Amino acid sequence: MSERQRADPRRGIALPDFPWDSLAEVKALAAGHPGGLVDLSVGTPVDPVPAVVKAALTGPAADEPGYPTTYGPESLRAAVAESLTRRFGVAGADPAAVLPTIGSKELVAWLPTLLGLGTGDVVAVPELAYPTYEVGALLAGASVVRLADGEAPPAGTKLVWLNSPSNPTGRVLDAAALRAAVEASRAVGAVVASDECYLGLSFGAPVASVLSPEVSAGRHEGLLAVHSMSKTSNLAGYRAAFVAGDAALVKALLEIRKHAGMIVPFPVQAALAAAAADDVHVAEQVKVYDKRRTRLRAALERAGYRIDHSEAGLYLWTTEDRPCRDTVRSLAERGILVAPGEFYGPAGARHVRIALTATDERIDEAVRRLEG
Repeated sequence: MSERQRADPRRGIALPDFPWDSLAEVKALAAGHPGGLVDLSVGTPVDPVPAVVKAALTGPAADEPGYPTTYGPESLRAAVAESLTRRFGVAGADPAAVLPTIGSKELVAWLPTLLGLGTGDVVAVPELAYPTYEVGALLAGASVVRLADGEAPPAGTKLVWLNSPSNPTGRVLDAAALRAAVEASRAVGAVVASDECYLGLSFGAPVASVLSPEVSAGRHEGLLAVHSMSKTSNLAGYRAAFVAGDAALVKALLEIRKHAGMIVPFPVQAALAAAAADDVHVAEQVKVYDKRRTRLRAALERAGYRIDHSEAGLYLWTTEDRPCRDTVRSLAERGILVAPGEFYGPAGARHVRIALTATDERIDEAVRRLEG
């Protein structure tokens, strides 16, 4: 092994460049606007952490000197299971089949490895997809196939990612479409991982969890639902998330994560439980995003942009029918930073993703610039 190979932690794993690094030049351009930068490129929350969650974080859980458990207390898992039933109609949600994770991104990135995938295995992702689905497959040494809408996974597929509402497009798959995807995945023996981080931001669209009876046919075998508290509860900084579904799969993930020390800190476990138990703060946050979404969408459309899909979630999938990098630059000249659609796959080459995660003042400033 060469000195360079020893120094390279990737050791031959061909990972793509981190997409947002490529925005440095246009970010500087946007930041030079006289009114300052309006950053709509990343879906990071800007609103306050709910009081009920902060109270849990700083309460008795903050004075636990011992190691937390990877599985978390039964009270946490019960709160999560009850929230799945209450919020999304998941019948028979089992606290034993819930596992807290250190944010959802680490679970997404390491799930293929945790499931034992490797060379020769296939991970199927949506045609337009969160980049970490592909990164996770590459870390495991597996290959990736992108599936067009309604396309069945090929033989040899071991893991299928679903994402509704979608990042980046905001598209919602109805229960029938999700059920068809589950049936096709089960037919080739693949595990289905449904990224449901935006499920609570439906804005009235008819969303469904992969664990809902109308999708799963009442059986959770081979199904995993990935949830995050980052979006609906403003807990991106807490790294509070969970995976639920097939009890046998969750148990297998638990055993590996125990060995690897993948443990959510005890105070964050308490905060996660509080966020799952309280629906009031979620409803309030959804109203905030809905108002921002309405104002920004109207301004973009008046300025001549077309919004595709975008029924739910935190993004407006926007185009002016030219290469996405041209649109990114033209908006940066107005001091508005957005994400190129090509980050999410070749099919996004003529779209940009515009996030709703900015303060009301910054959203209003973006509206003024679009209409100026």
